[in-house]
Amino acid sequence: MNDLPQPQPHPRTAPVGSPSARPSRRSVLAAMTVSLGAATPLLSGTPASAASGRGEDLLYIGTWGQGQVHAVRFDPEHGTLTPLGSVAQVSSNWVAVHPTHPVLYVAGGEQGGHVRVFRIDDASGALRQLDDVATETVPTGSGGLSYIGLTGEADTLLVADFAAGSAVTVPVDPDGRLRGVASVVQDVGSGPSPRQSGPHPHHVVVDPSGRYALVADFGADRVFVCDYDRATHRMSAGAPDGPGSYATAAGSGPRRLAFHPNGRTLYLLNELTADIQVLGWDAAGGTLTARQVLPTNAPDHTGATSAAELAVSRDGRHVYTSNRGENALVVFATDPATGLLTEVQRVPCAGVTPWSFALHPGGRWLFVANEASGSVNLFAVDRASGHLTDTGASVAVPYPDCIAFRTRDSYHPPRLV
Repeated sequence: MNDLPQPQPHPRTAPVGSPSARPSRRSVLAAMTVSLGAATPLLSGTPASAASGRGEDLLYIGTWGQGQVHAVRFDPEHGTLTPLGSVAQVSSNWVAVHPTHPVLYVAGGEQGGHVRVFRIDDASGALRQLDDVATETVPTGSGGLSYIGLTGEADTLLVADFAAGSAVTVPVDPDGRLRGVASVVQDVGSGPSPRQSGPHPHHVVVDPSGRYALVADFGADRVFVCDYDRATHRMSAGAPDGPGSYATAAGSGPRRLAFHPNGRTLYLLNELTADIQVLGWDAAGGTLTARQVLPTNAPDHTGATSAAELAVSRDGRHVYTSNRGENALVVFATDPATGLLTEVQRVPCAGVTPWSFALHPGGRWLFVANEASGSVNLFAVDRASGHLTDTGASVAVPYPDCIAFRTRDSYHPPRLV
């Protein structure tokens, strides 16, 4: 995920919420909240049991280069946000939450490819570290991990190691803890951009059949298709230029993958060319076929080009992307028969550099991590049209880079010791 310049100190004079400047550390610590309804802000670093919010959700937010994880309490009925401040002092390139257990996984940016496991206190949002798993046998340098995510069964953690050029699988115990690394697949290849001097995996997903793991490699201009064994939690690589990979245009920089619910269509977002590709997926042979390419840049776009995040609505009717070059969110409608896309909306992201976003599991909300402006902004989702509306609700978080949910529906898991 080491794909943009490292953060520099904030200018002290930058106003909170300014679209042209990043907020100062002083303003971040003040953490003012704007919401659709009243919500009581808490001081950074002091998650309080007084805001237990058992009927509310928890958001955990990674911070790029800041060595912190922040938490926010969210009421999905009223769209209100209550910041809980920093709840862990740890490098946090990416975060993921177990779907049933109160467990948070945090991917680090330091040498060794570290994934740390935390127990979540649902009443306060506080974290207690349980495990620290190094995914690299030989540390490869700075940059670290670009993505972690769980398989649909939540029995394996999928890891993209940007710095090492490898994809990793780590089995997950029934209580949510991690075991040792099960497999490491080393990518190969490079691209024409100076940032593509070698392979840099950016995302790993398992296909709906459960037989393949697909790796979007930013540096190699490839989507690698690896065999995946559910029983052993292991990936194994095919030939780099044979049936085991799909080549994108040179210099495109594959970043994100998302399957349509029909299981036959895969969407690929390319960072450097800021376009989205629709690919046909054949699970019988593990092959991808190009079907459509659309820009996420506006027709009159000038300047830097950088796409960042991708998501498909639960019903498969809409696809969402973020464009960092234009500070925009772009919404596409899907053809129910073919999965092909039509752009239906382009809207400002309410901040600067939409590094990531997350659709709330309930389908009514979308949260945007605007990294450069230091804010997490809330959008309402019209589930019929797919359109997004900026609610005006936001929380100040220093350099937010990703968001994970601990929903109230999962607040009664088996006891984790």
